[in-house]
Amino acid sequence: MTQLDSPRFDNSYTALPERFYARQKPTPVQAPELIRINRALATQLGISADWLTSPEGLQVLAGNEIAPGSMPIATAYAGHQFGNWNPRLGDGRAVLLGEVVGVDGQRYDMQLKGAGRTPFARGGDGRAPLGPVLREYIVSEAMAALEVPTSRSLAAVTTGEQVMRDRPQPGGILTRICSSHIRIGTFQYFAGMDDIEAVQTLADYVINRHYPEAGESERPYVALLQAVIGRQATLIAQWQQLGFIHGVMNTDNMLISGETIDYGPCAFMDAYHPETVFSSIDRGGRYAYINQPGIGQWNLAWLARALLPLLDKDEDLAVQAAQQAIDDYVGLYQATYYDLMARKLGMAASDESNTALIEELLELMKESGTDYTLTFRRLSELAGPQGPIEGDSVADIFDLPASFAPWQEKWQRALEQQPASSAERQKQMLALNPAYIARNHLVEEVIRAAEDEGDLQPFHALIDRLASPFDYHAQDARYAMPPTPEQVVRATFCGT
Repeated sequence: MTQLDSPRFDNSYTALPERFYARQKPTPVQAPELIRINRALATQLGISADWLTSPEGLQVLAGNEIAPGSMPIATAYAGHQFGNWNPRLGDGRAVLLGEVVGVDGQRYDMQLKGAGRTPFARGGDGRAPLGPVLREYIVSEAMAALEVPTSRSLAAVTTGEQVMRDRPQPGGILTRICSSHIRIGTFQYFAGMDDIEAVQTLADYVINRHYPEAGESERPYVALLQAVIGRQATLIAQWQQLGFIHGVMNTDNMLISGETIDYGPCAFMDAYHPETVFSSIDRGGRYAYINQPGIGQWNLAWLARALLPLLDKDEDLAVQAAQQAIDDYVGLYQATYYDLMARKLGMAASDESNTALIEELLELMKESGTDYTLTFRRLSELAGPQGPIEGDSVADIFDLPASFAPWQEKWQRALEQQPASSAERQKQMLALNPAYIARNHLVEEVIRAAEDEGDLQPFHALIDRLASPFDYHAQDARYAMPPTPEQVVRATFCGT
């Protein structure tokens, strides 16, 4: 292994005080085998794909060897899990190998998930079953293709070992890439110990790494809070307009960078219903689709509370600044969400009239149980200058119920008032409304083939198809079709 071939690490988090992390090497595995590498992402990171697929690269991806410049650690954080406070969580089965600077000049974390026990393992085995590794690879890359800020998957390997959950399962390790793994829970960890010095050190680090514009403000920590709130409001609006349900919106699963992370019990809705829940452990529906925007605000309020001593020397003024920032979240979220939804329907921007049109459509979808993704895709096809789109169309697998006809007439009249041409509107809609999402039954089909039959071809085929979610081809109709009643997946699992 040479420094030229392996990732060029340029670590900065390890320069922080050692109470921010624990030095931790990955635990070696018996017989690793490469499943897949993300060549396009490797290129963006300036990492040699040939090195990743080499015997030396495999050993690093499996945690059996440490690449030059890597300084492996497990990071410390706390969090509210399903509303319950846990003062000490941390990376229980993930090891941060270090940071690389991509060809875009930005800094990225490179982490092994499922790399063995750490001081934060809390009695767990530190390992990941193969199924959740494949799920996270599929869904995170699908989200990236949908242009949603997200953690990414650089590589996946099998370990040659079994992981015991409800039954013995093959083990896997995911190489995850993020702008950073700093969470709301990271701030909570130090605030919970009244370690204000550490909170300020972390805030200064975050400003320097993610929000340099906040550092130029007269009130840099207020500006930091506002910037994080803005990114999270935008992110959750993007989830909602795609029908994506995170499933475990704990404060330790919300990144300060504004990227989606932790694809455990996550799913895209098939039939639309606002109270949809998929997580097997969310029995009360705390993280249902309809609750995600409010939970986002609740989580951000805890970030504001952690930052409170930094916002102003006057406690009353600090509380006022925090409250104002949290109150602003609602308007930021709603403006972004309704703008996205209006554009999904061919409108230039949201206003009162098309907001009512959006709400009426969603109510019709709820009553009829129509497929969320295909409803908007079919409307895109119907919005063109010549009527229904020519060529490959989802009409062969899905069409709108007859009960939608009065709404469609109102929608068509509204479109006639828009400044753009019908051709431009349709182009906009086809670029915003995917034909393909990482459907639950397809992901489950892939996992079953891999775990039960050792067949990874369905995994590769699904990832390749989801890489172009807006380009529909009739020969790939099965990847766009809603599940049959027998295929419906009603619960997803985190794999811990």
